Amino acid sequence: MALYPSLEDMKIDQLTRAQSQGESQYMALQSTTASLPYPVSPVSKPADGRIPNLYPVLNDFMGLELSEAAVACNMPQYAVAIPASTEIAPVSSGPLAGMIAPLSGQSLGLQRAQVTHGIRELTVCKDGSGKVGLRVQAINNGIFVCLVSKGSPAALAGLRFGDQILQVNGISVAGYTMDKVHEFFRKSPVNGISVVVRDRPFERTVTLHKDSAGHIGFHFKNGKIIGLVKDSSAARNGLLTEHHLLEVNGQNVVGIKDKEITALIEEGGTVITVTIIPSFVYDHMVKKMAPSLLKSSMDHSVPEV
Repeated sequence: MALYPSLEDMKIDQLTRAQSQGESQYMALQSTTASLPYPVSPVSKPADGRIPNLYPVLNDFMGLELSEAAVACNMPQYAVAIPASTEIAPVSSGPLAGMIAPLSGQSLGLQRAQVTHGIRELTVCKDGSGKVGLRVQAINNGIFVCLVSKGSPAALAGLRFGDQILQVNGISVAGYTMDKVHEFFRKSPVNGISVVVRDRPFERTVTLHKDSAGHIGFHFKNGKIIGLVKDSSAARNGLLTEHHLLEVNGQNVVGIKDKEITALIEEGGTVITVTIIPSFVYDHMVKKMAPSLLKSSMDHSVPEV
């Protein structure tokens, strides 16, 4: 799946691809004919083929300041980890193309948990009950996913708690109410619902391997990683404390009890992929989402769409 630094970049890329395809067809025709009625305009693109900024300027997320100074103060490990520009490596096929993963390559959880840190366009359908399987919340004029049902079309398409929805079927939803966006989904056709989303910031996935005792090497409480075991898979693969668990093998674990998360890890096979996010960002997300989650759980007038 292609990555885009912004919604505008995605639209320009789609236009460029279409123009490039038309040019190729025209040049093929030119090679078989003596003359053509109109000239071909070459497709312009960067000389080195790079996309300059994968995740350009993100100074606000749900009202949380994420300027360089704020990141350096609250998440110093990310102040040096995020480059000013990112080169997108070409892939051949599949979510793991180009990766060297002789042990992890067959992990379904790893495939489900890939994080792009960019703009994604997803195609969602409805289930037999006519539902997509999500709820949204309007926060600071943005629309954010506050609930994704397990095994729903939304979950299978890759929508996640905290993702920002930018468009539904080509309609930009910034500034709309929660009810209006839910209405968009309810009135959408059964198949081919186009959803453009922006990923949660500073999230990442870490793939871990169980040892002979079935342990992966970290401790957590209320979903927060509080300790690492020396020389464990968690320590070797860069898991960090002061981070919260978002998914285990691609399954959302936000809001579920620690014993249920432990059960998912125990039953998840020998390769476990966890998606984590800095607690500084997580705490803000949950604080913003909590009123909506509480209201939706008590008020049946806010149904899942």
